[in-house]
Amino acid sequence: MKKVAIIMGSDSDLPVVKKGTDLLKTLEIPFEVHVYSAHRTPDQVRDFAASAKANGFGVIIAAAGMAAHLAGVIAAGTTLPVIGIPCKSSVLEGMDALLSTVMMPPGIPVATVAIDGGANAALLAAEIIALGDEALAAKLEAKRKTDAAKVLDKDAAIMERL
Repeated sequence: MKKVAIIMGSDSDLPVVKKGTDLLKTLEIPFEVHVYSAHRTPDQVRDFAASAKANGFGVIIAAAGMAAHLAGVIAAGTTLPVIGIPCKSSVLEGMDALLSTVMMPPGIPVATVAIDGGANAALLAAEIIALGDEALAAKLEAKRKTDAAKVLDKDAAIMERL
């Protein structure tokens, strides 16, 4: 099974990333997490992106706030799918990161999830990897059914209360 790489621009992004790593653990998808900054450690970002495919990764998740160039810089250095997680900051509530992540030039795509969307980034990465892994695809289908059942249970509980 291909691994998922998760790159954070700062260790302050860990609470957002943890939602994704918890899900990857549940789905038994191997992953690595690193802290590299597009602005402060550009050589490490470039080297990681260039070698990611050869190192067994299938998808890269990049979490960053504020200017949030990390996902785009990584995407420029690899043809692997890159998923950007714009992280909320105290300045513009994450809108700056969202726009920086989603507004990529033609030819360098970055899939972008919601602000602080660590769980959805992990799910999207799992779905991409599951294209070539039937066992993982079955786990994702089972998760969807479990999630739907939880919503229906809540619906029944509300109907009962009211």
